[in-house]
Amino acid sequence: MFGQVIKNFGINVNALNERNTVSSGDLITGHISFGLTKQTKITSITMTVTGKVHVHWSTSGGGGRKGRNRRRNFSGKVEYFNFSSIILAENSATGVASRLEPGTHVYPFTCQLPLGNFPSSFRGAHGEIVYSLTVAIHRPWHMSKTFVTELNFVHHINPNQPELWAPLSGTNSMTVCSLLCTSGALSMTVSTERKAFRPGETVKIICDIDNASSQTITPEVKLQQKQAFYTQNKVHSRMIVKTLVYKTGQPISGHTSDVHAELMVTIPSLSVPSISNCSILEVEYPIKVSLKVRACSELTVLVPIILCDASVSAPPPSYL
Repeated sequence: MFGQVIKNFGINVNALNERNTVSSGDLITGHISFGLTKQTKITSITMTVTGKVHVHWSTSGGGGRKGRNRRRNFSGKVEYFNFSSIILAENSATGVASRLEPGTHVYPFTCQLPLGNFPSSFRGAHGEIVYSLTVAIHRPWHMSKTFVTELNFVHHINPNQPELWAPLSGTNSMTVCSLLCTSGALSMTVSTERKAFRPGETVKIICDIDNASSQTITPEVKLQQKQAFYTQNKVHSRMIVKTLVYKTGQPISGHTSDVHAELMVTIPSLSVPSISNCSILEVEYPIKVSLKVRACSELTVLVPIILCDASVSAPPPSYL
């Protein structure tokens, strides 16, 4: 059996940075290593690098056999690249397989990722974006044996885009009713100092509130992650919204105006960057600020921030 012949197979990719990520156009280097328990003929060792996205979800038709028959499946696939190279080949002159001796064998490899606008690696509720490196060992009269390692791909968002530095702001208002009578107007303006942030950073959320109603209200802040999945033609979709951070502010008494409140929300450090450059999978990060009003619908303002992998803590330099 193959597993009794080959031992301790490993794919080792040299890290390009402290986070061990790769990006479009990067040159990837590393080596494979394995041990053989006896002399073995190897036809070839190949390496394939792929980047692809796949989404899938189902809708239930209810219980019972009829319900199962009405169940519908939706899916979509996009392949960004798929290319192969040879790490070890048979003798080109004779066409004879290489005969490897027992012991440890190490083979270096080099490959360059193609240039392109590819989205970051991601695994979500109904889909995933995966970049992988697969090594296959081919032997005469045997099925090939494959070994896979995933690459943590990051799409670099250019931090020098002016729109990423501009403050974000949103306003909403409503009339509050109490016991079928008009109680007063409620308005709120929410702003952040900029649009782009990095995982691990803290966002200062500035709320300017006028509460002309008779009710006491409390501001609530949610940092959400919105995952959207689409079929190829975007006729069908599925959306998942997760709350990553939840905070409440101080209560605001009725008939109080010009209230200035600041709430600090720290983005989880393991959050993936925003994904907007994939046709069938998107990841967004809206900040939802709400004012809860008893016996009324809540007043809500959404502020959509962008998560990127580059630091955006200071204005970009200007050149004359």
